[in-house]
Amino acid sequence: MSNVFGLIVSGRLVQTDFAALSETQFLITITEADNINHAVVFLTGVAPLPVGTVGMVYWSWPDPAAPPNWQLLGHISNSKPSAIFKIGNLKKLHELSSDNKFITAFGQQQICHNAQIGIAIEPESNVQLLASSVAQQNNYITFAQKMLEHLVNFVASFSVTQDQMTPTPGVSYIPLNTLHTWYQNFERRLQQNPNFWKN
Repeated sequence: MSNVFGLIVSGRLVQTDFAALSETQFLITITEADNINHAVVFLTGVAPLPVGTVGMVYWSWPDPAAPPNWQLLGHISNSKPSAIFKIGNLKKLHELSSDNKFITAFGQQQICHNAQIGIAIEPESNVQLLASSVAQQNNYITFAQKMLEHLVNFVASFSVTQDQMTPTPGVSYIPLNTLHTWYQNFERRLQQNPNFWKN
């Protein structure tokens, strides 16, 4: 069933050499993935997916310092035989989350310098679960971003230059750029894994 799927990476030839890891899991490697912006995953038309199923599409970004960490991109199905995914904006995941069930969805693998796309044939009902899960994660991300922006703006409203400071014994001062760096790091980690703060 591996020749059922195809892949087009912007500016490259079509790939259809998905390796079957099991009857429901398929994997393809994309070399030199650093400059990829978009990828199209599609059904080739050789055979339809089993009735009542979809092909959930996962992406593993290359990271020389960690094993693959799977991110769910979306799905394809008999009624939606192709999908284009913007992958240039996906962050490289430097931390593994213990609650990320996709890490082992395609087996524990060695550290990989190439990107991979995995397709898992799953029940169609998983698409609805995915939609509600994504909506909940988006709510977490939006809340956290607004809270962080509020904190940064609040603290910045008290900022003074070094010339304006008056020595006050017992009071600690933190450079404003330290807060900005923390904010950027926190937001990056939140984008990578909205649940990282639970660990």
